[in-house]
Amino acid sequence: MFILKIPTAKVFEPLLAPARYKGVYGGRGSGKSHFFGELLVETCQAERGTLAVCIREAQRTLAQSSKRLIESKIASLGVGSGFKLYSDKIEAPGDGLVIFRGLQDHTAESIKSLEGFRIAWIDEAQTLSARSLALLRPTIRANNSELGASWNPRRKSDAIDDFLRARKPPGAIVISANWRDNPWFPAVLEEERRADLSLYADRYDHIWEGDYVRAFEGAYFAEMLSQARAQGRIGKVSADPLLPLRAFINIGGSGATADAFTIWIVQWVGTEIRVRDYYEAVGLVLAFHVNWLRSRGYRLFEPKSCWAWPNTLYWRKCIK
Repeated sequence: MFILKIPTAKVFEPLLAPARYKGVYGGRGSGKSHFFGELLVETCQAERGTLAVCIREAQRTLAQSSKRLIESKIASLGVGSGFKLYSDKIEAPGDGLVIFRGLQDHTAESIKSLEGFRIAWIDEAQTLSARSLALLRPTIRANNSELGASWNPRRKSDAIDDFLRARKPPGAIVISANWRDNPWFPAVLEEERRADLSLYADRYDHIWEGDYVRAFEGAYFAEMLSQARAQGRIGKVSADPLLPLRAFINIGGSGATADAFTIWIVQWVGTEIRVRDYYEAVGLVLAFHVNWLRSRGYRLFEPKSCWAWPNTLYWRKCIK
């Protein structure tokens, strides 16, 4: 009996269970692609005749595909005798097959060539278009078929992020994995990570922590926010019902070309300033902004206490 032993990081353990959709999102060095590559080879070895496709949005040449990674996993796992490597495909045990495709140029007709494939793995899935995802999902429909995706998030509006994280199809297994979850995180990447943290604080969280790309990259406060995150000063806080809330307002104007009208709801708790709520709108009249405050349960009041600042509007939130 042949026993295949594959050391696996604990963070990926939920993905070993069967599921129609499997997703891993996170930053560099987490081992996302390596996990899916090993899982694909394991499946082809254990289930003879498996048909699998490795997908990217754009793939002009096989050099842009996951083929080299799959080949390296076949070699490192010691199962090379069961696979045959060709320039454009990999034959797996029991007439199985692994192919590599870019979906950008596929049509509703041409993608039918993937019918019958049981495994689909989308690498760099943040670049997958909504059109490609809509074409792929009903095409991979064999019994017990699985669609896996690995990606470093860019925006909430990206097709894969919207589908697997926002809409969350029933039964999907989606996890977050970053460099600290990788027990084999190499020293050279640790040096790169520290360099980015020191030199490019405004983009560090996206590259290494799997956060969305920030619109304010390069802004003067980006480094301060990154430092606050690293120091554990960003998180969920609770309101003190005995202390007042203050509404800080940036009046951007009410015209269509005006700047954003923003409101921060904050509370002083000891030496901390806790941001409790935030609002932003453009081109709306003042009454609309006031209605937002009221809809959130905030009520204007004038305190008589000695701590009240002069010429300051205070808002109270009534909690039932």
